[in-house]
Amino acid sequence: MVRSGLARARAVVSSGDRGLTSQQQLLSARDAAFSALRNAYAPYSSFRVGAALVGAAGGIFAGCNVENSVFPAGLCAERSALASAIANGEREFSTLVVATEADEPTPPCGICRQVLVEFAPSLEIVSITAGGASAHWRLAELLAHPFTSATLSHS
Repeated sequence: MVRSGLARARAVVSSGDRGLTSQQQLLSARDAAFSALRNAYAPYSSFRVGAALVGAAGGIFAGCNVENSVFPAGLCAERSALASAIANGEREFSTLVVATEADEPTPPCGICRQVLVEFAPSLEIVSITAGGASAHWRLAELLAHPFTSATLSHS
């Protein structure tokens, strides 16, 4: 669902029974995501992305996209943030904030969705543009039938 303005994104994330990240954590994650966006390396697509994961203990882990002339070798911001969190010992997450300069809020790509579901199947995702548009989803909405460790089970 696309909304205009950060105030609406705050309302979405801090709305009652969802048990989500606090408004202050959301604002800190938004700032971290936009800060990371400024450091993105995107000379080929010019599509800079910043991301910030909020860990269960309240830590915020940021990442940005890093492109490469060999396109599959690039790294998305969401996986960059996850790698930072994992390297710092965090394994549980409540919220992901994605920041872009696009006109419309951008959800994580399919590969990022699959990687994120390994750690946070019920992750709340908030995407915010530099222009103030925002959207939110649950990871389970974006990746309805993930490949998980349960998929590997056999008798």
